[in-house]
Amino acid sequence: MDNSLQSNYQQPSYFESRSAYDWVWALLVISGAGYVFANYHVLMDAYEIGILAISAPLLIWLGWRWATLQFFSLSVAALSILAISSYGGDLSRGESAFLLKYLFASQSAIMWMSALYVMATATYFGLLFSGREFVGKVASSLTWCATAMGVIGLMVRWRESYLMGADIGHIPVSNLYEVFILFSIITALLYLHYEQHYKTRSLGAFVLLVISAAIGFLLWYTFDRHADGIQPLVPALNSYWMKIHVPANFVGYGSFSLAAMIGLVYVLKSSFQTVRPQGLLQSRLPDLALLDDLMYKAIALGFAFFTLATILGALWAAEAWGGYWSWDPKETWALIVWLNYAAWLHMRLTKGCSGKPMAWWAIVGFFVTLFAFLGVNMFLSGLHSYGEL
Repeated sequence: MDNSLQSNYQQPSYFESRSAYDWVWALLVISGAGYVFANYHVLMDAYEIGILAISAPLLIWLGWRWATLQFFSLSVAALSILAISSYGGDLSRGESAFLLKYLFASQSAIMWMSALYVMATATYFGLLFSGREFVGKVASSLTWCATAMGVIGLMVRWRESYLMGADIGHIPVSNLYEVFILFSIITALLYLHYEQHYKTRSLGAFVLLVISAAIGFLLWYTFDRHADGIQPLVPALNSYWMKIHVPANFVGYGSFSLAAMIGLVYVLKSSFQTVRPQGLLQSRLPDLALLDDLMYKAIALGFAFFTLATILGALWAAEAWGGYWSWDPKETWALIVWLNYAAWLHMRLTKGCSGKPMAWWAIVGFFVTLFAFLGVNMFLSGLHSYGEL
């Protein structure tokens, strides 16, 4: 190209490269945020208004980066509004209105989510053994539907809590029952993003195993411990910090879980590479280099959000308990998790470590994270005892 022509040629800016659909999406998100503010600002303090103001451009950016999220978000929003409006201010309609009783009341939606995730897990295994593209599409569709029902269930549960009383209403991320739903949703969304980005569904069987295990715990917790009821918040949780600390934490947990399952696939494929070089795992699973890169990206994302969550948790602790750090068991194990993945990233970035040892480390790290998430609540007590089993 001639130098004069080259100097006059300019790449379109980020905003100029957006399509008409992207701008429609942005307008819809802004309109939705405006609707929420206009109707519910009397229930919001300055911090919650700030969270809403930040969430809108963040959702716009995510939708621009991942087009499928636009359709998913609009579908979830429409069905959530339909479900919430079906109550008409009367919580008892959840037991009589057809749409609510069988589909969109929070408990109905969560049961649908549970069933669909288990079905998706089985279908992904069907894909792994059959290799048929149609089976993979069904598995992905089931995962998307399950995730949608989970988000709808949480949105409707949020509204149901306010229908029980303004003093009871709260965002549904306050106990183990609710955060296990959140964990399943976030882990699934992270996987679905990587599935589309790398154009491979072969990891689904392994990643969905973690989600199905979470669903198993959720069902046990529901039917054995009757933990699905909406309860008023304890004073320490009645804070705007919960709305940002808990979601950030579970992006970290979901990413670490995803990395562990990728690590498991890496170990399995590399172990069978010399034994059965033409076997099922070798032909159906992604290359080791791709698995290694994906594991690194998942841990890096999880570490960033877990670091943010830890900082937010310290700020919340200072407000609730008068100190940033008290060496409570939950805080101590959160620090152990943070140090574990900090060391993993340090070895990867500065020493160039990769391969099977790092995969095993990611798997072991998952069990450390699992104990910090659940084991502390089961076996230890402290300031976070509101989450105990």
